[in-house]
Amino acid sequence: MAAGTYTAQMSVSRWAGRWRLYVALLGEPSSQWPEYEFDGDVVPTVAARSRALNKLGYAFTDGPEWTWTEDSAVPDDAASPVLLIASATVREAGP
Repeated sequence: MAAGTYTAQMSVSRWAGRWRLYVALLGEPSSQWPEYEFDGDVVPTVAARSRALNKLGYAFTDGPEWTWTEDSAVPDDAASPVLLIASATVREAGP
């Protein structure tokens, strides 16, 4: 990852059932990471994700391209519900 870039991730909160977007700041506790929670349980559009990132003070580096990864709620359990996690490279937005 280039200097001055960060990873934004989006996943469904298991507790609230809503999509949340956050920017992972290495070296900082996750409780300090900028976070945005979307209304409803529908996957947010790319435009909605972009607006949320802007509200957090970040912007995409090379366009709004997201990579999706599957994870599981219970590791090593093939019957566990699938968790989808999206990620994109972002940078701090200018003034």
